[in-house]
Amino acid sequence: MEVRSENNIQQVRSDKFPSQVLPRTRLRVWFFRVCSSILLWTCMVHIVAFAELWHPRLLTGFTGRVSWITRPPLTLQHSLHAPPPPPLPPRRHYKSNGFLKVSCNGGLNQMRAAICDMVTVARLLNLTLVVPELDKKSFWADPSDFEDIFNVRHFIDSLRDQVRIIRRLPKRFSRKYGFEAFEMPPVSWSNEKYYLEQILPLFSKHGVVHFNRTDTRLANNGIPLDLQKLRCRVNFQGLKFTPQIETLGHKLVHILQEKGPFVALHLRYEMDMLAFSGCTHGCTVEEAEELKRMRYAYPWWREKEIVSEERRQQGLCPLTPEEATLILQALGFDEETQIYIASGEIYGSERRLAPLRTAFPRIVKKETLLDPVELQQFQNHSSQMAALDFMVSVASNTFIPTYDGNMAKVVEGHRRYLGFKKSILPDRKKLVELLDLHQNGTLPWNNFAVAVRQAHEKRMGQPFRRRVIPDKPKEEDYFYANPQECLCEGTNCEDLLAPGKSSKATMIMSAQL
Repeated sequence: MEVRSENNIQQVRSDKFPSQVLPRTRLRVWFFRVCSSILLWTCMVHIVAFAELWHPRLLTGFTGRVSWITRPPLTLQHSLHAPPPPPLPPRRHYKSNGFLKVSCNGGLNQMRAAICDMVTVARLLNLTLVVPELDKKSFWADPSDFEDIFNVRHFIDSLRDQVRIIRRLPKRFSRKYGFEAFEMPPVSWSNEKYYLEQILPLFSKHGVVHFNRTDTRLANNGIPLDLQKLRCRVNFQGLKFTPQIETLGHKLVHILQEKGPFVALHLRYEMDMLAFSGCTHGCTVEEAEELKRMRYAYPWWREKEIVSEERRQQGLCPLTPEEATLILQALGFDEETQIYIASGEIYGSERRLAPLRTAFPRIVKKETLLDPVELQQFQNHSSQMAALDFMVSVASNTFIPTYDGNMAKVVEGHRRYLGFKKSILPDRKKLVELLDLHQNGTLPWNNFAVAVRQAHEKRMGQPFRRRVIPDKPKEEDYFYANPQECLCEGTNCEDLLAPGKSSKATMIMSAQL
C-alpha cells in the first residue's frame, strides 16, 4: 500500500506540474553523463600514466596518441591547419636484458652525440633505456632536464621500433627500496665487441647499469652499418627540440632570411674555451691571469700549465675576433654581409668585438633580434640558448666555426646531411702562419687573401671519406661531423666519396634511414 501511495503521489505531481518534472529529469541525465565522462577520462589518464611508469610495453601506441591529442595547440590558427601527426612506427618486441641509465656530460652538442650513442648501445644489447640525465655540474651549471630541451614524447615514440625507452626506472630500482645501480664509465671509442662481451654480462648480474660518463664512448669506425644508421636516425629524426625552442628558433631564422642570405659565425671566443685551452693571444696580462685561475679552479681540467703561443702555432686555439675579421675579409665577405654570432658571451665583450663590428656592420645576435621577454625563459639555461644557435647555424647560408669543438662538428655533420650546405672549416694551423706573415708586413694583403682562399678550397663541407687512424681514435675524423654511411645510397656513393671526386655534389640523399 505504501508503494502504491508513493506512486500515486508522484503521478499526481507529474500530472499537476508536467512542465517542471521533464526539465529536471533531463538536467539530471545530462549532469550524470558529464560527471561520468569526466570520471572515465580521469581514470584513463591515470591508467596510461601508471602503465608507462610500471610497464612501458603496455599501451605504448595508445599513449603516444593520447599525448598528441591532449597537447595544447600553440595557436588557434596553427591547430586548425596543422597536419595530423605521422603514424607511429611499429613497436619492436624483444626481451629486455636490463635497464640502461646514463648521465651525459659536457655541453649541449657533446650530450646530443652521446644520447645518439647510448640509444645505439641499448639497441645493440636489447636493453631498456631510461631517458638520459643531462649535465648540471659542468662550467655552465645548466639546470635543464632532458624534457626542457628535447621533445621527450617524440624521442620515445619515434624510436619505439628500435629501443624501449622509459622516463624513469621502476620504483623497485629506487634507493628508497635499498637498490644501488652498478655505476661505471664505459671505455672511450669502444666497438660492438666490447659492449657485447664486457658490458652485456653486467646487466645479467646487476639488472641496472648506470653509465656516469657518455662522451665518445662509441667508436667512430668499425661499427655495423645498421648501427651507424641508427646513430644518424636518432640525431636527425629522434632528437627534436621542445616546441618552445623550435618556435623561437624558427622565428630567428625567419627574421634573418627576410634580410637576405646570412653567415652563421660560431665565434668560440668564450671564457671557458680560453681557460680550458690556455689560449690568451690578444688578452691583457690581467685577463690571462684570470683565465689561468679559472683553469686551476676546475680539477677535471687536467692540463694546468700551458704555453699559449705554442698552442696557437699548433692550430689548437680558437681564432680571436680580430683574426676572424681578417679571415672573413680574405674569403671575400664584404661589409654588406649579414653575420649572425652564434655563441655565448664573448670574452672581453664589445671591446673585442669592435674590429669585427667595424668591418661588418650587419652583425646580429639572438639578443639583438629578439625581445628580451622572448629570451627570458631561456636565461641562465646555456644549453637551451645553445639550441637556438644550433638551429640558426644549421639553417644559415654559410656556417663558419672558429674552433672545431662539439658544436662545430655536430652542425657540420647536420649540414652535410641536409645536402652538403656550405660550411667553411678553417685550417687554423695554416691560418696562424698566414696571419703572422701578414701582420708583420711580410705578406701583402692580396697575397694573403689568395693564400687563405686556396687553403680552404677543399674545406667547404664537400663530400669526403672520414679519416681512419688505427689505434688513435682521438685523432681520426669524428663520426657526427661526417656520418658518411647516412649521406647516400647506391653506387653513386663510392664515386662521390672517392679521392678527387669531392666536387661532385649531385649525390642522392637518403632522408629515410
